[in-house]
Amino acid sequence: MFENLSDRLSGVFDRLTKQGALSEDDVRAALREVRVALLEADVSLPVTRDFVKRVQKKATGASVTKSITPGQQVVKIVHDELIAMLEGEGDPGALKIDNPPAPVLMVGLQGSGKTTTTAKLARRLSEREGKRVLMASLDTNRPAAMEQLAILGTQIGVDTLPIVKGQSAVDIAKRAKQQATLGGYDVYLLDTAGRLHIDETLMDEVLAVRNAVSPRETLLVVDGLTGQDAVNVAAEFDGKIGVTGVVLTRMDGDGRGGAALSMRAVTGKPIRFVGLGEKTDALETFDPKRVAGRILGMGDIVALVEKAQEVLEVEQAERMMKRFQKGLFNMNDLKMQLDQMLKMGGMQGVMGMMPGMGKMSKQVEAAGFDDGMLRQQIALINSMTKKERANPALLQASRKKRIAKGAGLDVSDLNKLLKQHRQMADMMKTMGKKGMLKQAMGGMFGKGKGADAMPDPGQLDPKLVQMAERQMMGGGGGLPGGLSGMFKKK
Repeated sequence: MFENLSDRLSGVFDRLTKQGALSEDDVRAALREVRVALLEADVSLPVTRDFVKRVQKKATGASVTKSITPGQQVVKIVHDELIAMLEGEGDPGALKIDNPPAPVLMVGLQGSGKTTTTAKLARRLSEREGKRVLMASLDTNRPAAMEQLAILGTQIGVDTLPIVKGQSAVDIAKRAKQQATLGGYDVYLLDTAGRLHIDETLMDEVLAVRNAVSPRETLLVVDGLTGQDAVNVAAEFDGKIGVTGVVLTRMDGDGRGGAALSMRAVTGKPIRFVGLGEKTDALETFDPKRVAGRILGMGDIVALVEKAQEVLEVEQAERMMKRFQKGLFNMNDLKMQLDQMLKMGGMQGVMGMMPGMGKMSKQVEAAGFDDGMLRQQIALINSMTKKERANPALLQASRKKRIAKGAGLDVSDLNKLLKQHRQMADMMKTMGKKGMLKQAMGGMFGKGKGADAMPDPGQLDPKLVQMAERQMMGGGGGLPGGLSGMFKKK
């Protein structure tokens, strides 16, 4: 979503940090480019003006321009102000779902993804917070809207209110409240009807439902691709029914993303969640610090660790670490890593969350190293026998032909995979001997701090981190781990 803005800002800051000494005119020129970049990303003009004004005030003082690293100081100021713009005043905290059953009202225009978001939120509350959730569709206008929510409920294992034809939205809301109370539910989500545009009928219906159940939270679902119109919709809904938070959907799309940057500043309402795909697990908490880091190409190491924890069990990780420390790394280990990368969002998703790797992701993509290539590599490994996976040294000419044919690929593709395997095995062996694997794994799974502890990248030995980066870069620039030779044109 923020790719274009991130590219523009990265270019501006690269020039700043490479200049060494900076004059106030240099800073002003750079901020003019930042202003244009924000406007092109569809950030509203008043928000952009205010943002640039605040940054310029802090960045043009002598303490910055005369400092040892003036370019980095300016980047830090922009980063801090970006967080302030996204964060607003005060942390909204977690959703208010105390005093069960807590009603949560989902509102928004038709086509914003309200019903899917309701299911996503239900799954999140159920799986991550252990809440008993009931969903109810109040949409009596859109054909099959109630059936859609019921199907989603079955898919995620969350109860939905039985459908009774002919009832009004208020009657359904009251019935949901009664069933949630009698059934011992912690929270019930009310998916209201939407319209193609804001009108009196829509607002009257939502108001009646709000008055009937007195929701703890009223979440407005808006399409992140609609640009500044999303901000206008948020202002209208908040003015007429009161909104406690916003959920931005389709934030994985290729839109300009300015609505997200303007939303908090214009409406004063916190962005609670962002939808990043169609699947019911594609809902993330909106964290201003992490979003600012992604925009400025600083990665999102916390999100990367969270995804790793979701797909990797502690026992499994410890077994892998012991093998790697002994220098053991066969095709089964490689396949496991490829599978995990796909589960964590694919090559582009993982690289986008790694600090400093965002720029390289385009090189990797241009070289042909994408999720399709990962799947081809998995197909090659699946085409091997158990003995061949455990001991790749067995792979001679005749075996290679059989494996490549079984995967529907060429022997040259298999040779590239074997080369990658050898390089990764060497890297794992080196990292194991240096203690880097143990250090990283301990941080990831919070050894001594509880299972939910987050790693602090700053606690890793900088020398070890630099060594791993050199290993991944194949000793120089370009693509990671010798990948530069893997995708040359035949």
